[in-house]
Amino acid sequence: MGDTQDWAAGPGAAEQARSVLATAWSCQVTADAAREEYVGAHSVTEDGEVLLRVPEDSALLAAALCAPRGEPSAVLELADVAPVPVRRRIRARLWLAGWFVPADGPLLFRPTRVVLRRPSGAVLVDLDEFSAARPDPLAGAEAQLLTHLADAHPDAVERLTRLVRSESLQAATRVVPLAVDRHGLTLRIERTRAHGDVRLPFHTPADNVTQLTERMHALLAQASAAVCPRTLQRQRADGDG
Repeated sequence: MGDTQDWAAGPGAAEQARSVLATAWSCQVTADAAREEYVGAHSVTEDGEVLLRVPEDSALLAAALCAPRGEPSAVLELADVAPVPVRRRIRARLWLAGWFVPADGPLLFRPTRVVLRRPSGAVLVDLDEFSAARPDPLAGAEAQLLTHLADAHPDAVERLTRLVRSESLQAATRVVPLAVDRHGLTLRIERTRAHGDVRLPFHTPADNVTQLTERMHALLAQASAAVCPRTLQRQRADGDG
């Protein structure tokens, strides 16, 4: 990401892949000649297999029943979409290749290959690491947390920009919260024709919302003690004029 500051601790590829899988609302499935999209129809087992509820007349169900046993026969695609409206809202994409196991009730999908595509590039996720990983503990609450921060506390977001290097704020037109996980908060800095992201790390990971509240208060206290960037001061002055 163009404006990303010095690297800070964040979720590993396996953990992020499991977070995308756990929170994505829709799932696009390609099997044989069939390509279908399902909304709110999948769930995930503890070891990362996918349970997919499909109609009895689905072409996907027929493809799963006819596929050679044990051979990769389908690809699942899921998107990680930022809950706060921003330019280029998809934060990551996840592809799972594998096969369906016909069973009573939902189809069981067993992945044999996992690829996570982030802005920094695509990563092939180790299957054992994927199976053993767990979603970020804040993943299920992230959408509500970020939308509340953006809508109800824009003053807090503005204060947090004091922790951003001044050169990253040049020509900024808007700063919004893009992502949060147990390791830190990511801000999206938008300009008229471009954007960049900066990462604000927590001093220690947050394993629940209560701990996240404490980590956010610590960031805000740090920001209150920091000097407001000159670039932002100048922009405010220009806007007031």
